[in-house]
Amino acid sequence: MPNDADVFETLRQELRRGSLILAVLGQLRAEHYGYTLRKALSHAGVEIEEGALYPMLRRLEAQGLLTSEWREEERRNKRFYRLSTDGDAVLGRLVAEWTGLHASVEAILGKQP
Repeated sequence: MPNDADVFETLRQELRRGSLILAVLGQLRAEHYGYTLRKALSHAGVEIEEGALYPMLRRLEAQGLLTSEWREEERRNKRFYRLSTDGDAVLGRLVAEWTGLHASVEAILGKQP
């Protein structure tokens, strides 16, 4: 039988996965490159590792939810990401879904046994 710490960590990762996508999409309503995106998310209390962020950005772009462009800034080429028009529409729908689900879970957890 797995120990409690392993079970908790697995469930924590599952819980965070969808929330991280929502946070990344929301943060990319304004343009960022990877480093500034991580800093902005961290400042808001959402930590994400580079090893998780960059594959997520590529996947979201492949799904048409983000656009990106390479530009030189501070004498370095950086890839800047921004929410696409389709991404903005999907974000709106995801926020509505998350809001409803959050309210339902809060109601369930707030009930006395």
